[in-house]
Amino acid sequence: MHLKKAVLNPEKYPTRDHYPFNLELFQKSQSITFNSPVTFFVGENGSGKSTLLEAITRKCGIYIWQGMHRPRFNASPYEKGLYKTIGIEWTNGKKVSGSFFGSQIFNNFARILDEWLTMDPGLVEYFGGKSLMAQSHGQSLMAFFKSRLKIKGLYLLDEPETALSPQTQLVLLSLLQEISQTSIAQFIIATHSPILLACPGARILSFDEISIQQIGYHDTNQYRVYKDFMENPEKYL
Repeated sequence: MHLKKAVLNPEKYPTRDHYPFNLELFQKSQSITFNSPVTFFVGENGSGKSTLLEAITRKCGIYIWQGMHRPRFNASPYEKGLYKTIGIEWTNGKKVSGSFFGSQIFNNFARILDEWLTMDPGLVEYFGGKSLMAQSHGQSLMAFFKSRLKIKGLYLLDEPETALSPQTQLVLLSLLQEISQTSIAQFIIATHSPILLACPGARILSFDEISIQQIGYHDTNQYRVYKDFMENPEKYL
């Protein structure tokens, strides 16, 4: 493990009336211990899993690629401030580098990479010999994962399955399993994918309770809902 623990400090929150500090989950949870090469965050939309993932990323000093900034109606002024109130502990006190992947900002990264290739075409070999913009969304994601995730570091992935077919999710699952066995990389992943959640030895943390709780694979809503739908589709139609 590279990252050992993340500690939430509700007493440092600047407000309890605005997102994300108004989430009861963040007021009741105290710390998360990372004791597996792969940790999953699961929960309903709006539960706070992606928000905490980004906060941990920022606290670790890992850059988050940004898309175009647009004005937003009634946005919380505290939305990006959670990282200022949390603490982190590195294994043996040794900080490592890493990267953040967000499905919503990947296209922006791919476009910027294409601009770099006009100045340094040799970079394309790092991504399988083909521009990410010249591939389908799913193909470009896997080219990125296969090249980037094999480098030593801490990787925080926000819904990496978004553009991946079930078959390609199985390829990513195999890649996660392969890399996690090398002790080179550590992964923290927010996901809705029951396929990725099946990663052997992974720790799954649910954001659907009053505080963050470890949960078994077969107890996740992702597994239960998909299983029930496959067995009883008429129930939902």
